[in-house]
Amino acid sequence: MTDKYAVIGNPVHHSKSPLIHQSFAKQYSQNMVYSAELIPLNGLEEGLKNLQALGFTGVNVTVPFKEEVWELIENKSEFSALAGAVNTITIQEDGTLYADNTDGVGLCRDLTDNHGIQLNNKRILLLGAGGAARGVIQPLLEQGPAELIIANRTISKAQNIVDNFTDFGNISATGFAAVAGNYDIIINATSASLQGQVPPIPATAVTHETFCYDMMYSNEDTSFIQWAKKQHAFKSIDGLGMLVEQAAEAFRLWRGIKPETQSVIKLLRT
Repeated sequence: MTDKYAVIGNPVHHSKSPLIHQSFAKQYSQNMVYSAELIPLNGLEEGLKNLQALGFTGVNVTVPFKEEVWELIENKSEFSALAGAVNTITIQEDGTLYADNTDGVGLCRDLTDNHGIQLNNKRILLLGAGGAARGVIQPLLEQGPAELIIANRTISKAQNIVDNFTDFGNISATGFAAVAGNYDIIINATSASLQGQVPPIPATAVTHETFCYDMMYSNEDTSFIQWAKKQHAFKSIDGLGMLVEQAAEAFRLWRGIKPETQSVIKLLRT
């Protein structure tokens, strides 16, 4: 029997996840199909039930449902429970849903394995306090940065996140306009690039040695990447590698196989 998987979101037609997972499946001759399923903004719970009824065994979650899924599913991994966001669901044999989050693993693997960026003892600025940011904080802190600062338009939202992760490392919150000093690494976890915008942080946050990373991805430079290049950042890249690496971790959770990712990243780039 062919196993069925999907990514859900709204919008979702642009998603590269089907191509990524089909490429993984081809590597290991896995009997599975993977599709993109549009879910109405007010229809998440019904949409998940429909996928269950149709026999799907795994679901990836993209914007805007990562936090809403977290509220719906009680059975979560310890990491997902703390993150407050979900990007991977396993539909178990008894029909129950199990929630996990592979975003942080994907981000760290892309930074360290694909780009040779060491996070230990680095000063890191993370922009945003939504589901995308929440999902990567614990893995980032586990890399041992000197400091992780969460910057957000609403400081109280960033502070709420900080309060959940103080046991994992040196973490603090600030507002965009109040960002002070410069950073070794700046990670944009907001969706501003989708609207052609940039979080309003001071240009002084960037030096010639700063590595800038946008978790969004595009065929052209995102607005954040364009901004970083104007500030003469040392290096600026988008989140395509993270997309592939988080998908690889989800594939491993579902299929018990960690796929090779470099060829898939190269395929998407071309």
